Amino acid sequence: MITILDYGAGNLRSVSNTLDAVGIGEFSIIRSPEGFRGASKIVLPGVGHFGHMMRQLDRQGLREALKERIREGVPFLGICLGLHALFESSEEAPEVPGLGLFAGTVKRFPAAARVPHMGWNELEVKNPSRLLANIGPRPYVYFAHSYYAPVTGETAATSTYTLPFTAVLECGNVFGVQFHPEKSGALGLEIMRNFVEL
Repeated sequence: MITILDYGAGNLRSVSNTLDAVGIGEFSIIRSPEGFRGASKIVLPGVGHFGHMMRQLDRQGLREALKERIREGVPFLGICLGLHALFESSEEAPEVPGLGLFAGTVKRFPAAARVPHMGWNELEVKNPSRLLANIGPRPYVYFAHSYYAPVTGETAATSTYTLPFTAVLECGNVFGVQFHPEKSGALGLEIMRNFVEL
């Protein structure tokens, strides 16, 4: 069973609609650690504020349960703010720790940049990626964010808005995307289908 984490501010409806569009017959929306039982894949959609999201995961007892399931090998996909959650911290709320699965700090775009970065932008594929299989040589996807994840050894694809940033992270069973596949048309559906069919 694919599970979607509900921390009170995620874009649940659009992600749910995307899963429907790629032919997923059943999925569940969870709000407690017990909901992870039987999860075959986990999606953390993300809109809003980093500090609010992480505090809500803590209030609902989801932080450690989520990390445990990821360590057990359950495929995880973090979308936008859900990607940021994978890192140690974010400048958006430096006092609140992230999941810490990857080293580094999520940063705000430079002061000279117009934020949020919104609209279609190209992915530059850097490493082989199961998530990006069969998507073509110059994929464009839809972004909406003011903070960006650093480029790391686990970066599968970057995009550039005043500077390069991680657009796709992939490491074992952990996946994260800075863009919104649910707003990226047919290409976004293909990326979600790749995750579902892992």
